[in-house]
Amino acid sequence: MKEGFEVQLLIKNGIIYDPMNNVKGEKMDIAIKDGKIVPDTEVDPKKAEVIDASNKLVMAGGVDLHSHIAGPKVNAGRVMRPEDHYRVFMKVVLGARRSGTGKTTPSTNIIGYKYARMGWTTVVEPATPPMETRHTHEELDDIPILDKACFPLFDSNLFVLDYIESKEYEKLAAFIAWIMDAVKGWAIKIVDPGVAEAWAWGKGYGLNLDDLIMGRTITPREIVRGLCKANEMLKLPHPIHVHCNRLGFPGNYEVTIKTMDAVSDLYTGQERPIIHITHVQFTGYAGTGWANLDTGADEIADYVNAHKHVSLDLGQVVFGDATTMTADAPFEFALYHMAPGKWAGSEVECEAAAGIVPYRYKKSNYVNAIQWCIGLEVALLVKDPWRVFPTTDHPNAGPFTRYPEMLSWLMSKKAREAVLSKINRRAAKKAILPTIEREYDFYEIAIATRAAQAKILGFKNKGHLGVGADADVSIYDLNPLDVDPSKEPEKVVKALKRAYCTIKGGEVVVKEGEVVKHLYGSTFYVKPRVEEDLFKTMLSEVEPKFKAWYSMSLSNYVIADHELRSAVPIPIGS
Repeated sequence: MKEGFEVQLLIKNGIIYDPMNNVKGEKMDIAIKDGKIVPDTEVDPKKAEVIDASNKLVMAGGVDLHSHIAGPKVNAGRVMRPEDHYRVFMKVVLGARRSGTGKTTPSTNIIGYKYARMGWTTVVEPATPPMETRHTHEELDDIPILDKACFPLFDSNLFVLDYIESKEYEKLAAFIAWIMDAVKGWAIKIVDPGVAEAWAWGKGYGLNLDDLIMGRTITPREIVRGLCKANEMLKLPHPIHVHCNRLGFPGNYEVTIKTMDAVSDLYTGQERPIIHITHVQFTGYAGTGWANLDTGADEIADYVNAHKHVSLDLGQVVFGDATTMTADAPFEFALYHMAPGKWAGSEVECEAAAGIVPYRYKKSNYVNAIQWCIGLEVALLVKDPWRVFPTTDHPNAGPFTRYPEMLSWLMSKKAREAVLSKINRRAAKKAILPTIEREYDFYEIAIATRAAQAKILGFKNKGHLGVGADADVSIYDLNPLDVDPSKEPEKVVKALKRAYCTIKGGEVVVKEGEVVKHLYGSTFYVKPRVEEDLFKTMLSEVEPKFKAWYSMSLSNYVIADHELRSAVPIPIGS
């Protein structure tokens, strides 16, 4: 955008779904000026670019709170999978886009373009070791179009474990505040709490919520509770983001429910939940082994329906190739032995451990078929669409590019039955999914993929189309008043795969499914405030230990605003 040039857009006659403002399929106009949504009176129809959205579905730009798009493990996944990039290529278009490759582990340009082509404009990288977050930001900076944020890992950080062990929760909060500002993070991520510390001792596989962590006098439950306390002290915008213990184990739904319940007494009735359970499909298994794997979706949904302090995202399996990657190194090592092929693992000193294993989900496989059912069962059995979010945990359960298909399963029992007819027969008979009649409508899809995700993340100017919101808008060539998604799911998939128009920050970036403009979004991070004397005390304890424990100097650990392409700090607290 040229300095002093006033960008004005007028979206005319669109069929609007905007749950934050209680707009449900109304024919309306949207006015945009200088990157924000404004009252109609502020836009001059003679100067504005007019977009005719007659008979078209209009929503805010999509928001994805959990997608592995940047950082060392994502880059390692790209290196591991040359076959994933072969034959997948997007050509450069001068002035509009750069080239790139990749299906389950796309290169940075492809990530931004393919999200934008579907109408998504904000995506969060959900797991980054603080020590390696400089790399994460380098990749986030190179992803075009999207606004971004990232979640630093705290579950096995040695300073965190020390403060929880000594019950110094105020110092713990001060340390988290420092890390968030130092590495430019947005929320607290917890992966299999305590497992990286146990893994460093050669243990950790199957660590349960109340098992003592080797070399420590604390349990995973105490880590979850301590970090939840610190999160609420700091008033961070997003609840603690938790990957539960025993992910991938038959019977692990019980651990998931215990993890949610572990912080229930800390909830004081605030609007925002205080714990978010991520990719719940992977931690929603009943049964005692793989041969009798069963669904725990009904038990998990019953708990969520009865308790307001928790939210979930799915990690929905989509059949085909995936690249599993997580800061749960013991699980990945076990998966490698169950699905031999390639495996990579790494340990980040004092902070985390990760693994990567390519995988293929098959309709004929009993376990994979049960997994496919569980995610949808959770989404359809949880009554409140503001607290359950459709994700694929990209690229773990499948690529984000399969979102249109996943959403059609939520909107159409017919679409679900078409897949059920092709999956493992024993799994289809055992699942709850065939008995569920519920179908999402367009309003609920707008909640689950836009409004609710922006709200739970604390992005106040995203996920809606009210005055003052960021001008991130997606328009689809689909009339939601004429199309019945239950009976015509294929029309929904076709429209959502390629947006008719995507607008990012007031600029048109996609027209009729094609990327027409290359620009960069912002990276958001929080700057929590704590009492100055407490902060100084914490830092005086951290500095000498940091020098003793880390191979990196503390001064090189801290990332400055100017090192990011477009850093947007959000002050938190008083």
